[in-house]
Amino acid sequence: PAPEKIPLRVVHEDKDVIVIDKPAGLVVHPAPGNRSGTLVNALIAHCGASLSGIGGERRPGIVHRLDKDTSGLLVVAKNDRAHRGLAAQFADHGRSGGLRRRYLALVWGVPSPSQGTIDKPIGRDPRSRIKMSVRTGGREAITHYRVRKVFNGRDGKPAASLIECELETGRPHQIRVHLAKIGHPLLGDETYGKSHQTAASRLSTVARRALGDLHRQALHAYLLGFAHPMSGKALSFEARPPEALAKLISALTKG
Repeated sequence: PAPEKIPLRVVHEDKDVIVIDKPAGLVVHPAPGNRSGTLVNALIAHCGASLSGIGGERRPGIVHRLDKDTSGLLVVAKNDRAHRGLAAQFADHGRSGGLRRRYLALVWGVPSPSQGTIDKPIGRDPRSRIKMSVRTGGREAITHYRVRKVFNGRDGKPAASLIECELETGRPHQIRVHLAKIGHPLLGDETYGKSHQTAASRLSTVARRALGDLHRQALHAYLLGFAHPMSGKALSFEARPPEALAKLISALTKG
């Protein structure tokens, strides 16, 4: 990938790692259909030649990823040793270390129970190359969730909720697939939430407008914690929801 001067929101940077608050709409690494304009192109320009080739030419420094339309925190390795250390933490899913990944998600309805674990294997959807699905023979996928706030619709009955999700594994589209499977897909998720599109009619006019302005699934990686791959020091970072998502939460609260 070629270096491109794309603005980055840097949360933390040292000689070994860089933590980015990724905006929605930014693809993490080049792939068919997205050969340029990615986070990797921006990182090569920002970090210089030291980043090139770490972990593979197409994904230099990348040890985990966020969907294009998911915003939030992402850590990137700046040298081979840091890459090995971070990759080991993500491969272990934090079970023996300090890796933590928490997300804020707006979902249709209210999950019951209000706190629980979704343990369902995920694999490629046999009917669509761009979708994942819960399926026998898929890879282990575990998502812990907790309802933080419930939003009533115009009829005064619960219409949506804000939940916090913590990943124990990191499969593609994991949170989106798991929540859709239990009947509570993300607001704005046109891939996994089409069956709930009419639910927007229950929201207030202001909330419907804010949802229309979001143009993506309502998912934000707000907390990222890990052990520094060199010093072993526990690091933890938080990022507030971006403006469009914050406006939607506010509109639902007032709704």
